[in-house]
Amino acid sequence: MNAVARNVTVYDVYDRAKSGPKMDEKKWDFEVIPQTAKALKKKYGIKMDKKTIIPEDKDLIDKLFQAGLEMLETCGVYCIDTGRVIKYTRDEILHAIHSAPDHFTYGEGAEAHYITPRSYDSKKPPIIQGGPTGSPCSEENFLAIHQAYAQEPIVDTIVDGVLQTVNGHDPQPGTPWELMAVRSEALQIREAMMRAGRTGMGL
Repeated sequence: MNAVARNVTVYDVYDRAKSGPKMDEKKWDFEVIPQTAKALKKKYGIKMDKKTIIPEDKDLIDKLFQAGLEMLETCGVYCIDTGRVIKYTRDEILHAIHSAPDHFTYGEGAEAHYITPRSYDSKKPPIIQGGPTGSPCSEENFLAIHQAYAQEPIVDTIVDGVLQTVNGHDPQPGTPWELMAVRSEALQIREAMMRAGRTGMGL
């Protein structure tokens, strides 16, 4: 009788990040990932049509899922901070998928969007996320950049950029300047939404 799968907690992930197999980052990036992907592509007979961005063939969709599942089980997730691989069992992965929420609300008030899974043949329009998406932005232009995205009617939610400097200082990780930069980013993005008349956009 198989054991009942349970949720993997943040404590489990932390422990595995410290105890998982040790591996060089370059080996992970340039050997493990591409070689595993190549082997699984061959194993499952995956052939992609370059003219079709989103696969619509149900057999191909199933093959891609099975290959992805096996790839995560085989490769795990690389932790740069510890130089180790965080491993998950197939049961843990499937349990996480089945336990995932089937809906959530993104944003508030008039800008709230009810998010549900979309199939490849869904007639429901996708959510449009706009923003510099993690790109470095200058202090001088940060607010204006995000306001420009918020003003676009087609944009539903904002994916923000990051400040290159805060009060002229480099927001290096692990320093007080990093905390100040994160706080400043959040305040300025909310200000940008307010100026665009779209308070409550998902961020």
